[in-house]
Amino acid sequence: MTKFITCLLSLAIVISQTPAVQAAQVEVKWTNPDKYTDVDAGEEHRQHFKDRTFKAFEKHFAKLAESLPENQKLIFDITNVDLAGDVNFGGIKRIRIVKDLFFPRMEFSYQLLNADNSVIKSEEVSLKDMGFMMHSGLRYRNQTLGYEKAMLDDWFKKNFENDMVK
Repeated sequence: MTKFITCLLSLAIVISQTPAVQAAQVEVKWTNPDKYTDVDAGEEHRQHFKDRTFKAFEKHFAKLAESLPENQKLIFDITNVDLAGDVNFGGIKRIRIVKDLFFPRMEFSYQLLNADNSVIKSEEVSLKDMGFMMHSGLRYRNQTLGYEKAMLDDWFKKNFENDMVK
C-alpha cells in the first residue's frame, strides 16, 4: 500500500509541475446589443436567449484564441449580429426558420495585442456567409450557433494562420 501511495504522490508532483497549456487572453465587448439585426429568441425569454447566445460566442472566441501565443490578447468589439435564419410565428409559436435567404452575418472590430499592449493587428470586420447551407460536413451540425461558429472559424483561420502557435 505504501508503494501505491508513494506512486500517487510522485504522480501528483509531476502533474503539478507540468505547465498548463496557455492561450491568448480574450475580451469581448457587446456594443449596443439592443440594436443588433437579429438575436431574437423563438419561444425562449429574449434576454435569457441573448445572454446564452453571447456566452456561447465568448466561449467560441476563447476556443479560437487557444491557438495564439499566451502572451497575446485578442479584443473584440461586436457591433452587430444577424443569426442564421429568421424568427417567425409558426402557428401559435415563435420559431427560428433557417433558409439560405437568411444567412449569418456579424460586424466587429478586433485588436490583437502583444504582452506590452502594442497592436499586432487590428481591423473592422463585416462577415457574412451567403453559402452557409451549401457547406458539406458542417463542423457544428447539431450545436447552437453552428453556422455562425463555422463562419468565425473560417475568418479566424484566414486572418490568424501566421500568428498561430505551431
